[in-house]
Amino acid sequence: MADQYAQSGEDIRLSEDIQTKANDIPALRWEEPAEGPVLVLLDQTRLPAEEVELVCTDPQALVQAIRSLAVRGAPLLGIAGAYGVALAAARGFDVQDAADALADARPTAVNLAYGVRRAQRAYLAALGNGAGDAQAGQERAAAAALAAARELHREDAEGSSRMGAHGLQLLDELLTGGTHRILTHCNTGALVSGGEGTAFAVALAAHRAGRLTRLWVDETRPLLQGARLTAYEAARQAMPYTLLTDSAAGSLFAAGEVDAVLVGADRIAADGSVANKVGSYPLAVLARYHHVPFIVVAPVTTVDLETPDGASIEVEQRPGHEVTEVTAPQAPLAGVEAGGGIPVAPLGTQAYNPAFDVTPPELVTAIVTEWGVVAPVTAEALSELCDRSRQATMS
Repeated sequence: MADQYAQSGEDIRLSEDIQTKANDIPALRWEEPAEGPVLVLLDQTRLPAEEVELVCTDPQALVQAIRSLAVRGAPLLGIAGAYGVALAAARGFDVQDAADALADARPTAVNLAYGVRRAQRAYLAALGNGAGDAQAGQERAAAAALAAARELHREDAEGSSRMGAHGLQLLDELLTGGTHRILTHCNTGALVSGGEGTAFAVALAAHRAGRLTRLWVDETRPLLQGARLTAYEAARQAMPYTLLTDSAAGSLFAAGEVDAVLVGADRIAADGSVANKVGSYPLAVLARYHHVPFIVVAPVTTVDLETPDGASIEVEQRPGHEVTEVTAPQAPLAGVEAGGGIPVAPLGTQAYNPAFDVTPPELVTAIVTEWGVVAPVTAEALSELCDRSRQATMS
């Protein structure tokens, strides 16, 4: 397992014998053992110390995994939600109740509800069109939900590859130096996708093309998805990367060490406002001041034309203990169980802990999707892109 790090100066890499592809262990997979179908998740709360899988045998277990961030990332949440509906149908749970619980598990990430409702529609259509006995109809409907989940999984993997190519082409057009120093925030790689990710997929494409000279990785407080997950993925891909505290980003810009910022998105409103992991908006402000491109990479399913603007995006509020405590490593510390919280603030301290912030469209240089690039970012351009993707899907 990839659990030992070697450090030299600012560069952090896994030892050579354990540099393997990031998706050797998939973030999510469907299995059908003799006792019944299950959804298997790579528990992202245990990374990078341990690569441990969770087995979900019912929708409520998946809801809990989503809320605890064992499975996370907008595209992957959509895939997980779709498989959750298929799991409910195959296991004989109330599909409507399961779908509602899954769709509401995290409110900001629009992909989650999209994946849930897509599989639910397939289930209901098959159930309504079925003939014969009820048991056979239920089996057909469950199979239809699973087929919808698998199709979404496949589409996301293909879309990830296209986003990587579109994003690299955009970087090459915007940056004249021929090599790229990219700053990223949170985690946007294979751990959030059916493929190689969103923003991380672009950085990975640059790396494979020999044009990535440095991937700057924000640690991403308070849950350290950058330090724990993006660094983990970058190391496994042998990318040149350096970890920094979120508060150090300003000095990095001032020193002229950032050529572009690449982030993902959990919801993009109709006007182009982007909700992403909290800390993204300050990076957009820094990028604008320092004349650095701020690029958002996300599938079209993250665009929510029914949410008119950034102010209409519901921002998830996370528990305060995520800020007032840090999670112990998997190896227990004295007096603290593995996975328990270590207090870093006085007892009773109140905490402000939004999971996301919203970046207005005027601070976004471009939005890269699997269907192309939107630049400048306007409501009209986003609507046209969504229309084009729908027409292509239907044809």
